[in-house]
Amino acid sequence: MRPRFSAILITGTVLAVSSLNHAKAQPEAIPATPAPKTRTVPQRYRMNQQAASARQYYSMIWGVDSLSVKSGESGEIIRFTYRIVDPDKARALNDKQNEPSLIDPSAGVKLVVPSLEKVGQLRQSSTPEVGKVYWMGFSNKGGYVKPGHRVNIVIGQFRADGLIVR
Repeated sequence: MRPRFSAILITGTVLAVSSLNHAKAQPEAIPATPAPKTRTVPQRYRMNQQAASARQYYSMIWGVDSLSVKSGESGEIIRFTYRIVDPDKARALNDKQNEPSLIDPSAGVKLVVPSLEKVGQLRQSSTPEVGKVYWMGFSNKGGYVKPGHRVNIVIGQFRADGLIVR
């Protein structure tokens, strides 16, 4: 019995070694990875752009353009910015007597500009100058207003509806 067992052991070892050498000789097949899919938004669905008629309206009537609303400070502050085109028409936006508010109809909230002890109100209220960008920050404590929401800005008689928070 003993010689037969050693013959089987040697034969099995030779087969195992030859199959290993054969496996190493063949190149390994690398699985093909699909190309990452990129999502492009068609031009007609771009959300962050105002209509040309709205840009003309704010420029001609209120003397401002480039209106934008952005979420900042981890969502605790909503920042409204605008650029001055005509300082005489835009004077109402920087007037301290006009109390600004941000209204989010979908969340059902009205945000105000906070007044801090040492800093004062989180808004610029200097005399408007052509080409300068001005801002104001609305307190969003509780995070009710989120990016993607459509909001309305009201400052005295000025009203900008449907601005999208980025």
